[in-house]
Amino acid sequence: MPDPTEVQNIVEQAGDMAVYVSDDGEVAGISVNPDCPSLGCLDHWVGRPFKNFLTFESKEKFDLRVAAMQADPDMTPRALELNHVDNATWEFPIRYTLHRVYRNGGLLLLGRDMQPIAEVQQRLVAEQTARERDQQRLRGEQTFYNVVLQASETPLILVEPEKGRIRDLNGAAAMLLGASPETLSGSSLAQAFDGRRREELIEAMRAAAGSREARGISLVARRNERDVTLHPEFFRAAGDLFILCHLRSADGKAGTTAESGVVMGALYAATSDAIVITDGKGVIRDANEAFLTMADAAQLRDIRDANLSDFLVRGAVDTKLMLETAAKQGRLRNYSTQVASLVGTRATVDVSVARLRNPSGDFGFGFILRNTAMNEAGETEFGSVVSEEAMKNVMDLVGTASLKELVSATSDVIEKLCIETAVQLTGNNRVAAAEMLGLSRQSLYVKLRKHGLINSNSDE
Repeated sequence: MPDPTEVQNIVEQAGDMAVYVSDDGEVAGISVNPDCPSLGCLDHWVGRPFKNFLTFESKEKFDLRVAAMQADPDMTPRALELNHVDNATWEFPIRYTLHRVYRNGGLLLLGRDMQPIAEVQQRLVAEQTARERDQQRLRGEQTFYNVVLQASETPLILVEPEKGRIRDLNGAAAMLLGASPETLSGSSLAQAFDGRRREELIEAMRAAAGSREARGISLVARRNERDVTLHPEFFRAAGDLFILCHLRSADGKAGTTAESGVVMGALYAATSDAIVITDGKGVIRDANEAFLTMADAAQLRDIRDANLSDFLVRGAVDTKLMLETAAKQGRLRNYSTQVASLVGTRATVDVSVARLRNPSGDFGFGFILRNTAMNEAGETEFGSVVSEEAMKNVMDLVGTASLKELVSATSDVIEKLCIETAVQLTGNNRVAAAEMLGLSRQSLYVKLRKHGLINSNSDE
């Protein structure tokens, strides 16, 4: 028989702690490796239920493992990680292997302290969180930089002097050089001008930047042959050298063009008429503040990538008709419809549509929606919608016909009026009118003949 003290030493060295749990679930003995002072003294566990020192989730895991061992006594011990709680606030994880001492006896739990690993994991999580915050801050700074650069009316180009490559530029500079920012960004600065080699241009920029006099370099833009003057300024960022180039047009036309663009942008933002830009399928790409107000949207991202039909009372019927007409004719004007906001409010609008071509060559559409509700405030009453002559004909029937016949006559008047309105709105497009009224094409022709709105079969 081995010495019990030797057995205890072996158990202590086999793991960071060992717990013997009796059949009734109480801690019958506990031993903590003296090399793990973080666990402290746990002698107060003896004589108390082992599950009193487990978290709620760990209690369930422990019960399931004990039940599995009881169902299969020869089950190979597998690691089980349990979280202990002590003194209400102290929580620490232990990875146990469960061993049955005797076939009908208690359980011996040999555990490894997982606190060092948990602390490392917590540090990794903290580092990852800090890194994500730094990346978010960096993205914010990049956004501010892009907004300020593009909002500047002064043509600006950021150049890497070692490679002579354009690192970034704003729209005003690209317009002055006769190209798009995407085309020029990343290309050689010397390629944007006629008769200039890279080394020669960089050397001239160094000389101009080092001169005490504010002098520029006269150049000719290769794409539009415009005479420009380049004023370079050297600066360092994170130890690297860069050049900030200010461009000026010799003929002064660039400033006028940039100023016109700013004025048009201000008009787009400040006009009381709602303006919407969509792609070829009617998906919203941009909208001004007036349309956001009309749609009861807080910001552009609430409606971007939504289809314009989602904001029209007649939905896809109106959108399809407007897009097809504008695609064929180039524009559509004075189309009357109703807009439904995100909260359900409606407004009668007069729509003008124009077909647009974006820089990539694809077609899109621009919509101008003018609220006509104030102008037509007196036209929404039933009496003004139905003509006085039609109402008089119905009233003359009172006393000479039953109520059922009166209602039928009134329904015919309203039906004729609705069909006439749909045909007028769609420019006599019978297919679109039928879709707008929710009728089949054949049913629409039957009703047109019924109300005398179609002369003969040849009119079809």
